[in-house]
Amino acid sequence: MWSSMWDASNEKHGDLKAGLTIFIVIMTAVGFWFLQTWNKHSRNPKQGSLLPGPRGVPLLGYLPFFGTNHHHLLTDLSRVYGPIYRIQLGTKLGIVVSSPSLVKEVVRDKDTIFFNRDLTVAQRILSNGGSDIIFGTDVPKWRKMRKMLVSQMLCKTNLDDCYALRKQEVVKSIRHVYNEKIGTPIDFGQFAMSTTFNTFLRMLWGGTLQEEKAFDVGSEFRKVAAETLWLLQRGNVSDFFPVLARFDIQGIRSRAKKLLSVTENMLDSIIETQMNKDQNEGVPKKDEGKGFLQLLLENTINQDSATSLTMKQVKALLSDIVVGGNDTTSRIMEWAMSELMQHPNEMRKVQEELTEIVGINNLVEEFHLPKLHYLDAVIKETFRLHPVVPLLAPRCSSQSTTIGGYYIPKGSIVFLNAWAIHRDSSVWDDPLEFRPPRFLNTDTSNSFGYQGNKFHYLPFGSGRRICPGIPLADRMLLYVLASFLHSFEWTLPNDATVDLSDKFGIVTKKKAPLIVVPTPRLSNLELYA
Repeated sequence: MWSSMWDASNEKHGDLKAGLTIFIVIMTAVGFWFLQTWNKHSRNPKQGSLLPGPRGVPLLGYLPFFGTNHHHLLTDLSRVYGPIYRIQLGTKLGIVVSSPSLVKEVVRDKDTIFFNRDLTVAQRILSNGGSDIIFGTDVPKWRKMRKMLVSQMLCKTNLDDCYALRKQEVVKSIRHVYNEKIGTPIDFGQFAMSTTFNTFLRMLWGGTLQEEKAFDVGSEFRKVAAETLWLLQRGNVSDFFPVLARFDIQGIRSRAKKLLSVTENMLDSIIETQMNKDQNEGVPKKDEGKGFLQLLLENTINQDSATSLTMKQVKALLSDIVVGGNDTTSRIMEWAMSELMQHPNEMRKVQEELTEIVGINNLVEEFHLPKLHYLDAVIKETFRLHPVVPLLAPRCSSQSTTIGGYYIPKGSIVFLNAWAIHRDSSVWDDPLEFRPPRFLNTDTSNSFGYQGNKFHYLPFGSGRRICPGIPLADRMLLYVLASFLHSFEWTLPNDATVDLSDKFGIVTKKKAPLIVVPTPRLSNLELYA
C-alpha cells in the first residue's frame, strides 16, 4: 500500500523519482488547503474527540508509519486504542473494527449504511466502473448479478453437473506430478494455483474451446489475472489524495485502462466462440458439461429485464470468478498444507481418514467429501489462523452514523480486522495454536460454517457483502486438497523447515513458498496413468 509507493523495486514501468517530484510540487500547492481542513477537522469535538486513534503527521496522517503488513500493524494498534479506533490515511478517514459485537453492528444491524465501497482508481477501472459483484455499489444491479451467481450458476445442480470438468483437471494434475515430479522438490503454492486456475477456466468455458486454444487462452488469462491482482493491491497516491487523480502520477490509471482493454478483447473472443458454438451445436453432451459462460449467455439472451444481464455484467462475473476465486482458493490450500507439514500428527489423522473413507485403491470423488470431517476441520482452522483476506473488503459509510456509540462520519472507510478477531484470546482458546479439533464439535448449535453467522469467525465475510462463491470454494478446497493428500505422501526437502510468516496483500500469501517432495501413496499405480 503506502510503502510500495516508495519502493522502486516494485515499479515495472515509468520513473518513480519523476513521479515523486511531481507529487511533491503538487502537494506543496494543496498543502495549505489541506492543513486548514485538517485543523478544522481536529477542532470538531463531535468528530475528533469520540474516536481514539494514533496521531499522525499533518497532510499525510498515519501513512508514513503504515509499513507493509497492515493487518499486523492494525492489530497492534487495537491493543493500544481498543476494538474500534480511527486512523487518518491522507485525506481518507479509516475506522478499524476488531471485535465480534462491533462487526455485527456494521454487517448486520447497519448493513445498508456500510454497503458501499471506497473504490481505488484501479478498482474503479478494472471493475468497469463498479459493474461487478466485488466492487459494485449500484444495489439493484448488484442484487441481480448476485442472484444470478448464487441461485443459478453456483446452485447445487449446476455444481454437480460440472463435477466432471473439475475432476478432469485434478486428475490431470495428479498425473503430471506422478509422471514428472516424483522425488523432486516442487513449489506447492504454484502447483495448487495452476490446478485451481485450470479448473476454474474449465468450469467457465465448459467444452467451448478446443484443447490447444484452451491452453493458449489459459496462459494469456493467467497473465491478465496476475497483472490485475498486482494493480489492485498497488499503492497509489491518488487513492489517498483524490485531488491528484487527474495527474496519474504513478501511471496506474493508464495501466489499468490498457489491462481492461486486453481483458475485454479476450473475453469478447471467447464469448463469440461460445455463441457460435451454441448456434451450430446446441446443447452440449452430458460428459462435455455446460460451463458457467453458457449459463450466463443463456440468461443474457433472455430479454426479461428483471433477470437478464448485460454483456458488461457477464464479463464482470467471469473476471470475478477467475481473479477473485483462484488466488484465494490456492493460497488457503498452501497455508493448509504448510500447517500439516508443520504438524505431522494432524497430517497422519487426515490421511488415515482418507484411507478409511476413500480407500487406498481409489481416487477421491466428490461424494466422499461430506464424510471427510477431519480434513474439513483442518481447512476451517487454517482459515482461522490464516484468513486470506485478513481485513476483508473495506466498506464505506454512505451517511454519518455510530458504531459502539462512536460517531462515524459519512465517507469513512471501515476495515473489519478478521485477522485480529480470529486470534483474539478472549474469543478463542489457545488462539495461536493450530488445533483442528476445535471445529469438530458435533453440537449443531455450536458448529461453524462459512456463512458469517458467528461474528468471531469471518473467513468469507458476513452480511450482504459476504463472498457469494462459498459453495464453489468449499467444494474446490476439499476436493483438490483431499486429492493431493490422498494421492501422494509429502515430505520436506533435507534440512528444510516450514516458514509460516505472511505477506500482506488483497490476498495474503506466505512470505516464503512451501517446497515439498511428493511420492506415490496409492497402492494401484494404474490410477496415476
